[in-house]
Amino acid sequence: MSYLRSLPAETTLLQVFQAYPGPARHLLAFHEELLRGESPFSPGERELIAAYVSGVNSCDYCHGIHTVTAEAFGVPGGVLAAALEDLGSAPVDERLKPVLAYVGKLTRTPSRMTDADADAVFAAGWDERALHDAVLVCALFNFMNRMVDGLGISADAGYATTSGERLKEGGYAGLAGLLPNA
Repeated sequence: MSYLRSLPAETTLLQVFQAYPGPARHLLAFHEELLRGESPFSPGERELIAAYVSGVNSCDYCHGIHTVTAEAFGVPGGVLAAALEDLGSAPVDERLKPVLAYVGKLTRTPSRMTDADADAVFAAGWDERALHDAVLVCALFNFMNRMVDGLGISADAGYATTSGERLKEGGYAGLAGLLPNA
């Protein structure tokens, strides 16, 4: 139930963005650049990172939507649930496991990050740009999880499917196109 009393009780994030389009435009532009722009990670891998971080945070809204989006980009169904259950045995690409371990630790215990954590990402064949992008996706979704939970936003699985498919087709720029002109 939304804590924004001027909006419906069952408010979605899109409705919040439409109510407050100024900050939303900047936020969605950042999403578009980070999640759909040039990166060593594919859009599906970046959505996987977003969904994983959201799962670590127990943000069902973001986890659900970005799991659907990651799967729409080709991440096999069930991979995110398995990764959250036990990353070591999950059917995740071996190169991505240290990246997910990194963002998981950064989410749970940010002050405990070490050179060894970054070295594991590099040892898996990723470069500094990849580490940078993974950290930014992690940071963005920690922010988004706090925003969603702080505003009391929730949705059912049907909405997650609709939203995830919309993100796959139109990206975050497509969402910005749904905002009123300022």
